[in-house]
Amino acid sequence: MAKKSTKDTALVSKKEWMIILGLVVLPFVFNFSTYVQGLLVIMMIWVMLGTSWNLLAGYTGLVSFGHAAYFGIGAYTGGLLFFHFHISPWWGLLLGGPAAVILGYLLGIMVFRLRGPYFALGTLASAEILRIVFGEEEWLTNGHNGILYITTWTTKYPYYFIGLVLALGSIFTVKAVMRAKAGYYFLSIREDEDAAQALGIDTMKYKNISTVLSTFWAGTAGAFYMIYMGFIDPEVVFALHNISIITILVGIIGGVGTIWGPALGAAVMVFVQEFFRSAFFGLAPSWVSRLHALAFGLLVIFVILYLAGGIVGDWDIIRKALRFKRKTEIAE
Repeated sequence: MAKKSTKDTALVSKKEWMIILGLVVLPFVFNFSTYVQGLLVIMMIWVMLGTSWNLLAGYTGLVSFGHAAYFGIGAYTGGLLFFHFHISPWWGLLLGGPAAVILGYLLGIMVFRLRGPYFALGTLASAEILRIVFGEEEWLTNGHNGILYITTWTTKYPYYFIGLVLALGSIFTVKAVMRAKAGYYFLSIREDEDAAQALGIDTMKYKNISTVLSTFWAGTAGAFYMIYMGFIDPEVVFALHNISIITILVGIIGGVGTIWGPALGAAVMVFVQEFFRSAFFGLAPSWVSRLHALAFGLLVIFVILYLAGGIVGDWDIIRKALRFKRKTEIAE
């Protein structure tokens, strides 16, 4: 029997090694300002969030509108350790993911019986309930006053490299599981859960596995957010519009059901938001800064209409369009 090629068996391809190497040396090649360093760190957080959502929704077909719940629990795991026991929030990196997994499992018991829009609404409600509870129970969470922590480093590069390791960990975790037997079961559940069940697949078991992996990385992203930002409150980390919805849009723009789609979607999202928030980097009137949500919404509409598979999913279409444009310019 012929041996499988390295290209078929290696978890990390040569192109991916080049991407990783480029991301590692990026800060050493370019002398980024503190502002740009901060954007890179935020982008790594969105990569983790987008990748975690993509596993659950893109590969398993469980569209979640409540990823802010897992993100917020991860953030508050480290925050509450510091607030109540004066223990470093860095422990949240170890405990935030498992805490989110526990929450995801408990919610799964209730919402996995639902399908389609009912499942999505169930997850949305869970995040909103947590936002209200964490805001009102001041004895536990300090309520809307939030939790403040003095960050460890003034420079942002250590956070960038830690975030890079975590973001790559989320990406290659998804890649590894999708190449395993569980990945095929996820796809079968996404395509037709009843048919998968009829074939003998324990759909509840594999939906739980997908949820465990997804919530773990969402919780880890929240824990890292607490460490980096140094401040959290319920209106920020449990926000429907700023966390759950943007997480979905990151996946849609980059490419739902693709490995690197959420990473590219996170880069596009961060660039678009900051481009408008900074009023075209100070070149436009200040009122333009209020249009970032509109611009991002228009971008999503464009992607849905013309690139339904996202940038990565429909890359061949983009490449062919660019080639056609180049040939036309040469002909002229």
